Amino acid sequence: MKLALTFPASHCCLGLLLAIAGSAWAGPVLTVAWRDKPPYHYLEKEIPTGFLLDRSQRIFSAAGIPVRFVSEPQKRIWANFEHGARNYCSISWYRLPEREALAQYSLPIHTDPPHSILIAPGALSQVKAHATLASLLADSSLTLGVVDGVSYGHDIDSMIARSGNQIMRRTVDVNSMIRMLSVGRASYMFVDREDWAFLSKREPQLRAATRHDFPDMPPGLKRHIVCSKDVPAATMSKINQAISAELAQPRGDERKGAVQ
Repeated sequence: MKLALTFPASHCCLGLLLAIAGSAWAGPVLTVAWRDKPPYHYLEKEIPTGFLLDRSQRIFSAAGIPVRFVSEPQKRIWANFEHGARNYCSISWYRLPEREALAQYSLPIHTDPPHSILIAPGALSQVKAHATLASLLADSSLTLGVVDGVSYGHDIDSMIARSGNQIMRRTVDVNSMIRMLSVGRASYMFVDREDWAFLSKREPQLRAATRHDFPDMPPGLKRHIVCSKDVPAATMSKINQAISAELAQPRGDERKGAVQ
C-alpha cells in the first residue's frame, strides 16, 4: 500500500530542499520527516526551525541528496516505517532494538545530556527525600508521569517498566505533560534538559516545577537519522560522510533556548 504524505499547509512541510551536487544525482527525492520537539525541531510563527532541523538540512545538502522535509507526528512516522514507506527518512531518533528492525541508522548527529527529573510543586520534599533514582522509582506513594509512545532510552524505559511508582501514562506531547505536572497531576516525570530549558524560558508559570538530578541517572543517548530499508547503502554512506564533516565544523552554540 502506498502511503500518502500530505498534510495541512500550516503544519505539513518545509517544502523542497533540492540539495543536488551538480546534475550527478540519479536517485529519487527522499522524504525526510521531523516531529514537533522544540528546541530540536519545531514551528516558530509557522516557520520550521530548530537546531537539529537546521543541522539535518546542512547534512543532506552536503551529501548532495535531494530531499523534501515534512512535519509528521511521531506515531505516524514509525507507522510509515512499519508499513514499508519507500525513500523515507526521519531525523533525531534514539537507537532502539525495535526500531532497528524497521529502519537503518546513520552515524549520530547529536548526543543528549542525561535526563533530569522534573518535580511537581507539591511533591518536592517527597522526591528529594530520595538520594538515588533507584530509590525514587521504588516509592509506591509517588506518581510518575509518562508520555505514552515516547522512549526515554532503553535504560530508563526498563526502569519505568519495573517501577513501584503509580504510573500516569498519557498520550500527549512532552510540553503538555510538563504543564500537567505543574498543576500536580503527577509527582514527577523524566525530562529532557533541552525541552525544559526551552519551555521554562517561554512559559514562566511552569517554573513552579523543580528540575533535579540524580547521580545514578543513565548517560544521555545519541540521536540519529533513520531511513527506510530500501535506501541504498551508497546513499547512507553519503549521509554518514556528511555527518562526519558537519560535526567536525566548529559552529559555537547553534541551539535556541537549549540547555547550556
